[in-house]
Amino acid sequence: MKLLVPVDGSENALRALRYAIDLLQKLRAGGTITLLNVHDDTALRHASRYVGRQAVDDYLADLSKADTADAVELLGAAGLPVDAQHRVGPVAEEIVRFASEFGYDLIVLGAKGRSSLRDLLVGSVAHKVSNIASTAVLIVR
Repeated sequence: MKLLVPVDGSENALRALRYAIDLLQKLRAGGTITLLNVHDDTALRHASRYVGRQAVDDYLADLSKADTADAVELLGAAGLPVDAQHRVGPVAEEIVRFASEFGYDLIVLGAKGRSSLRDLLVGSVAHKVSNIASTAVLIVR
């Protein structure tokens, strides 16, 4: 079973990862877990004019590394191979696109991550993912 676990460094994301690890171990049929960190670069597009696109890309890559550090450690402690991916774009849409593109069986994500004012106004990432994904979605509270 291929599990995709979007992570953002929040405790809720780590809770979802722990659940995914436990689920995979209980299935005993083998499988993989891929961590996915997505950053929306909308607010940084104008900054790239002044500092260059590479500087923005490097900044987002550093953020992703920090956001996935604890999750990478959890996978390693569970004896599972680490596959951590990073994408840039609208968060929910990128999660769904990645899951579809690479044929994941299940997306496991925390009910709440690092929320922003935008999430409060237009809905949470978990809610959006569950509404637009053709892949099965498990939301861990």
